[in-house]
Amino acid sequence: MPKVLVINGPNLNLLGTREPEIYGATTLVDVERGLQEQGEALGVEVLCFQSNHEGAIVDRIHAARGEGVAWVLINPGAYTHTSVAIRDALAGVAIPFVEVHISNVHKREPFRHHSYLSDVAEAVMAGFGTQGYGLALQFVASRC
Repeated sequence: MPKVLVINGPNLNLLGTREPEIYGATTLVDVERGLQEQGEALGVEVLCFQSNHEGAIVDRIHAARGEGVAWVLINPGAYTHTSVAIRDALAGVAIPFVEVHISNVHKREPFRHHSYLSDVAEAVMAGFGTQGYGLALQFVASRC
């Protein structure tokens, strides 16, 4: 069964309580549980990881290569706009990935309009709320 690694970056552990007018009321636990159930139905194994620390995210990306991960779904949170290290890790392991954002970052503050990951991502999902994770998983499963 192909493996899909879902990575969530800083502050996404606060989903459901953090700025619900932007991010909604669904918790990260709800998102992860839903993705694992959806993955079973789609024939992919979903592994989940969240960290508020850039280095831990880089380490998890590196570990994915040795685990046979076929795809990565990543919501890098604020690291989208700042992290060359995460970009380099994703490029370095050569695992295709989809960049996921709950909000439409292009309708938000100007500093959120630039992503260090988008130009090396296979696809970008933004503005679909937490449903965007499931849509991204459907896309990835169709390519496994």
